[in-house]
Amino acid sequence: MSLFKRKPRNRRTGRIHVLDVKLRSDQLRRSRLRKAGMALAALLGTLVGVFAFWHVGQWAAGQLLYQNSAFAIRTIEVHTDGTIATDQLRRWANVRPGQNLLALDLARVQRDLQLSPALETVMVERILPHTLRIRVAEREPVLQVGVPLMRPGTGWETAVFLIGTDGVVMAPLSPRQRVRPQPEVEEGLPQLTGLNLSEVRPGQRLAAPAVQSALRLVNEFAYSPLAGLVDLRRVDVSATDVIVVTTVQGSEVTLGLENLEQQLRRWREIHDLGIRTHRRIASLDLSVSNNVPVRWLAPDSPPPPARQPKPMRSRKRHV
Repeated sequence: MSLFKRKPRNRRTGRIHVLDVKLRSDQLRRSRLRKAGMALAALLGTLVGVFAFWHVGQWAAGQLLYQNSAFAIRTIEVHTDGTIATDQLRRWANVRPGQNLLALDLARVQRDLQLSPALETVMVERILPHTLRIRVAEREPVLQVGVPLMRPGTGWETAVFLIGTDGVVMAPLSPRQRVRPQPEVEEGLPQLTGLNLSEVRPGQRLAAPAVQSALRLVNEFAYSPLAGLVDLRRVDVSATDVIVVTTVQGSEVTLGLENLEQQLRRWREIHDLGIRTHRRIASLDLSVSNNVPVRWLAPDSPPPPARQPKPMRSRKRHV
């Protein structure tokens, strides 16, 4: 007989315990699924509510603001510091009376205006409830350059482009685009030569160091001690380290790319020396720092042509 007697096993109690575990596991699973379903339904409800609110808000904004005739444009104010006609500026802005002022894309209007190289800065603002205000500062030309172009039926002809103080190339405006014509001002601008003509396109900025020095020279020359005494006819930038200026008075002056103000003072001193000794400058090299090579015209050389009075350039006053 065995010393250890096995205790009888209650099979029914074991089955009840297993069933109880399975029941609690199923209840827990169903509870989790129910909570997840409720959370998903709440999320979907929130999304639907937000979408409906946004859609209603868009509709209300369109009806109350962006399609409301109470905000229709009635006045387009245009202010410029130059001579471009305000009607031309309105056409470039591509805005019509009757458009909704609040729905108008001001950035688009500004971009359309800045497509014209003739404009340097543009400001656009809404003045509720009916006014659009446009303020522009026109780009001031200081040089001109001739570019040969092939015209169908007429062959080659020279097109004249203008260069602004910042080096941006501009096509001349027609008289009907201006309040008053100013051909006498543009025709009196110095010629810029020695350029890579493939870079001369309206809207393109000329960034070559010699061209930038030529622009600084013209800008500083208008307010230098030589202003009113000497007139610039041509500025040659074909060299990379100097610029060569030809004057209406028949002088050829070479200048370095830097220290232009100092070189202009030296030019004035030599000009005054020529006045005192009744001589005129034939050629002058101001790019040399140690000495100043100068050659004088012969005393019996013909006098320079009579100078035509030119309007003095005024410093730009931005609006």
